[in-house]
Amino acid sequence: MIYFDNSATTLMKPEGVAEAVSFAILHYGNAGRSFHEAMLDAGRAVYLARAEVAKLIGLDNPLHIAFTSSATESLNLVIESLIRKEDAVITTVLEHNSVLRPLYRTGCDLSFINCDDKGYLDLSNLRDLLKPNTKCLIATHGSNVTGVVTDWQPLKAFCQDHGLIFILDASQTMGGTPVSPDMADVICFTGHKGLFGPQGTGGIIAGDNLGFSVVKTGGTGINTFDHSQGTVMPDVFEAGTPNSHGLAGLRKGVEFINEIGIAKIHEKEMALVGQFCEGLKDLPNLRFYGDPTFPNNLAIVSINIAGKNSQEVATALWEHYEIATRPGGHCAPLLHQRFGTMEQGMVRFSFSYFNTEEEIEVGIQALSAIAQEAEA
Repeated sequence: MIYFDNSATTLMKPEGVAEAVSFAILHYGNAGRSFHEAMLDAGRAVYLARAEVAKLIGLDNPLHIAFTSSATESLNLVIESLIRKEDAVITTVLEHNSVLRPLYRTGCDLSFINCDDKGYLDLSNLRDLLKPNTKCLIATHGSNVTGVVTDWQPLKAFCQDHGLIFILDASQTMGGTPVSPDMADVICFTGHKGLFGPQGTGGIIAGDNLGFSVVKTGGTGINTFDHSQGTVMPDVFEAGTPNSHGLAGLRKGVEFINEIGIAKIHEKEMALVGQFCEGLKDLPNLRFYGDPTFPNNLAIVSINIAGKNSQEVATALWEHYEIATRPGGHCAPLLHQRFGTMEQGMVRFSFSYFNTEEEIEVGIQALSAIAQEAEA
């Protein structure tokens, strides 16, 4: 199998990730609940994972990272904690349903930043979206459809000028492009994509001054006789047994990134994108979306072949060439509405540091053959 579906989850992990999970399953107890060796080993694993992620992003205090099961859980917790029906929120047409659906549930007053024909945010009317009750601006840091990376600086400046909370969805960017805690008030991430960790890991990066309300509560191993959960990071979001097994694997994935360096990882991934796009650029009935060869974007290439549904193309790639891709709407309905691809969808190729030039060539040949069949 040739795996080009890394934006859904990275299948090829660094050496040591699976071994760390296996060891943890056999040896770790419940972190923070006692003083025996199995419990202490689990507690160390959670702390070391927190410290490794903090090192990656340049965060001074690892306790400003709360671990969750995914970016989806992170975004749900943050949105439910901060936003009420009477609030107004600005977000973008690039967003994943893990942002949109929690926002819809709150009943808040939503306004959307549109994008241009390549998928870059159009901020020309941003000031017009501001209302007296606007509380937050939520934006993806990197589109899971086009790979376009959001210019966060003008968004942050706008939020600072108007007293808004800036929430950044870094699901696609953590590990693949620089992320730092100064980018936003809250950053939500997942562990199983660019961080090369196991599924079931993710987190929230935030300080203690945002007024989070408790939306997930239960045992934490401390303050047992208090009626309510603590509201400081990370306790406010970490009720229940921590996933020390998964976090042991996440630590190994992030260690790999810290050793190799994000710049080197990104350079290799974008070289694969360049090779892929160059090999396909002369196909007359193939359309690229976004701006895939722009060096600051992500290693995502979404395409369509004229006259073919994205499901047809992805099925042909898998059945005839054993190439794994992602067709359809990618849980990003507003962006597909913007591009007019609600019915056709798109075929997304997302590359990893562990993909090879040889695999890219097979992908080029496969798509060329499918496109030629469509033209005939």
